[in-house]
Amino acid sequence: MEIMSVGEFKANFSEVLKKVLAGHEIGISYGKRKEIVARLVPKLPVKKHRRKIGILEGKGKVNFGVDFKMTEEEFLGV
Repeated sequence: MEIMSVGEFKANFSEVLKKVLAGHEIGISYGKRKEIVARLVPKLPVKKHRRKIGILEGKGKVNFGVDFKMTEEEFLGV
């Protein structure tokens, strides 16, 4: 990882972006101690996962009692 100060980063922004696009990591240091406060890393490709249908199938169960009754108004919340 290459480390550069905020001033160097500002002065060479376009070149820094080219390096990041090429796969390099850049650390940005700040203050008297030159402590690294940020890192620029290349963007990773986003993985799209397909949703599995029926993932909870067989995990739970719903039972309605024989005396369970609901009017249409109750069901619709009227």
